[in-house]
Amino acid sequence: MAQALNIVIVGGGSAGWMSAAAFARALPSGRYRITLIESDEIGTVGVGEATLPHIKTFNDQLGIDEAQFMRETRATFKLGIEFRDWGEPGDRYIHPFGVFGEPWGGVDFQHHWLRARQLGQQVAPFQEYSYAIAACRRNAFEFPHQDRKSVRASYAYAYHFDAGLYADFLRRWAIGRGVRRIEGLVRDISLSESGAIESLTLQSGAHIEGDLFVDCTGFRSLLLGAKLGVPWEDWSQWLPCDRAWAVPCERGAEFTPYTRSTAQTGGWIWRIPLQHRTGNGYVFSSHFISDEQARDVLLGQLDGAPLGEPRLLRFKPGRRVRAWIRNCVAIGLASGFLEPLESTSIFLIQAAVSDLLRLMPSPERGRAVDPRLADEFNRLSDIQYARVRDFLILHYFANRRHGEPLWDYVRSVPIPDTLTHKISLFLGRGHVPYYKDGLFSRDSWLAVLFGQGLMPRAYDRLADNVSAEQVEQLMRWLHQAIASNAAAMPPHTDFVARYCAGVRADAAVMS
Repeated sequence: MAQALNIVIVGGGSAGWMSAAAFARALPSGRYRITLIESDEIGTVGVGEATLPHIKTFNDQLGIDEAQFMRETRATFKLGIEFRDWGEPGDRYIHPFGVFGEPWGGVDFQHHWLRARQLGQQVAPFQEYSYAIAACRRNAFEFPHQDRKSVRASYAYAYHFDAGLYADFLRRWAIGRGVRRIEGLVRDISLSESGAIESLTLQSGAHIEGDLFVDCTGFRSLLLGAKLGVPWEDWSQWLPCDRAWAVPCERGAEFTPYTRSTAQTGGWIWRIPLQHRTGNGYVFSSHFISDEQARDVLLGQLDGAPLGEPRLLRFKPGRRVRAWIRNCVAIGLASGFLEPLESTSIFLIQAAVSDLLRLMPSPERGRAVDPRLADEFNRLSDIQYARVRDFLILHYFANRRHGEPLWDYVRSVPIPDTLTHKISLFLGRGHVPYYKDGLFSRDSWLAVLFGQGLMPRAYDRLADNVSAEQVEQLMRWLHQAIASNAAAMPPHTDFVARYCAGVRADAAVMS
């Protein structure tokens, strides 16, 4: 029988413990041994408190009880992201976790909406044809309806949670299922003649051997970057923000079922409502505003009293040119960083973990790692990062904040060809990309493109197959159905209080 393959995860936090938990759940314990090395002396970035709907799938695959998880991480529900002042000052739109309208005659909704406008029909603003947006505007929440044909089933949801508590939740879950945790700092990394990692030596003198090493050491990228020398691909020419202040504050009496992003002179401010506090931060470019100015602006916009001093984070947008080399795979910040404008940090961890599980080396090969596995993992990673990058750049490029240096600059920078193609398709005919896997959906692109004032010159002519009278009736019916059903939803604050009011994590009993 083949010897078990030893997986060594270096670093904790969300990346490390999501990896450990997923491996413990999916991999046969007799064939794989999982060790995680972390040190309580090293803090985590800890601002990844907003998520995308994919995280529910991850938790469900682990078999985690949702209400318990939400209680222990002080979580609230999230139906989308509100963007304020991103088009021009005073603008406001929501990127929902749900669809806009529905296809009629096999043609996507936006084409019927565009046609109705051109015909002079009385149509509502595009945002009012999303059930998730209607719920956000009412600060309401309920679980999606089980009848998939109902308008009340036309959305998904994610969470706002305390990232530190989530990592601790997964730590206890994973250790309870066989993951070995070692407290310590890495002092030395030994390589084989082929350049693969053979072992780690800790400050304590402990010697840890492994077959596959997973680098979750954050920005330091201790294994992949520092030791193996995989270069960094810098994307700051498109995404110039390089710093962030982060500070929690006392929460208000009611919390919204959405994250808020408000554009500012030097960047943008986030607001993330949790049960026990509100997370806040100012992502900014040091080329256009000073640290002190950004700090003052952030503190002046808090909902309540700050719970501590603001913490300054420095970063550079981009990624490692390869996330897997030899027997080392980087996950999370060790692999790349994109600002949290669309809450993609935890999704990128989840996607990498899922891809690694599908491509996990077999114990039968011993320490040899098939390079084709690494090539496929890197191909998938390239796709994920490029799609998120393009979507983030769109927000900046489509702004109309004229006369402000940062915003004038990001409008003038030549954008990637992949994004130019997407925008051209939309402006010419109202088409947006469809992706089988990954981010972002058709409706996500529509939310930002329409939300920031871009308007197609034409629509898909197949929409003409539905009569003008029928389109007008369907538009009226859909708008009324969304408004009336959303009005019946309970307040988000009340729903959370009934379903998952927070408890102390150290008092909870793990399932």
